[in-house]
Amino acid sequence: MEKFTILKGIAAPLPLVNVDTDMIMPKQFLKTIKRTGLGKAVLFDMRFNDDGSEKADFVLNQEPYRNAKVLIAGANFGCGSSREHAPWGLLDFGFRCIIAPSFADIFYNNCFKNGILCITLPQAEIDKLTAQAQKGNTKGNDFTVDLAQKTITTPDGTVTKFEIDDTRRHNLLNGLDDIGLTLQHAEKITSFEAKQKAEQPWLYA
Repeated sequence: MEKFTILKGIAAPLPLVNVDTDMIMPKQFLKTIKRTGLGKAVLFDMRFNDDGSEKADFVLNQEPYRNAKVLIAGANFGCGSSREHAPWGLLDFGFRCIIAPSFADIFYNNCFKNGILCITLPQAEIDKLTAQAQKGNTKGNDFTVDLAQKTITTPDGTVTKFEIDDTRRHNLLNGLDDIGLTLQHAEKITSFEAKQKAEQPWLYA
């Protein structure tokens, strides 16, 4: 998993409440087990008409938000079913950070396991960040999310502090998903297997 240290990029405003995982990643895109290529399906019904053409008034179809790395969302983001394809798609689109007043628990956990930082802030702070994002921040005048310092800096220089669980923060800073955490104990695992193989060889027959 890619480390998350300092993220600089465009922030896209999506001030809608109760955006569920079926909206984020519609069911017709769940057939694949690949984590790549799903960016085109993110918020598909909001982004595209029935004929496949783009909806011009949707934020992710507008410049500069096509290249957004930060999503500023509404309350209860990621509610609904526990489909991991939702964070896969968001990550493939380019999002590494989602900021919202609240998240659905399973979606929240899945995001961290896939390298996406979820930040929870009071609605008043979200409103301020959304207003900044709606101004159309561009490259060179980006939002900056600093995980080490636990700060969000907007294009006008305003700094907002956020809190995050120490374990999740450590894992993101070091690029550790569940497999990476397990492999930190690789020597102990190898030693145990060697001992077990000598004492109980029938398990390896």
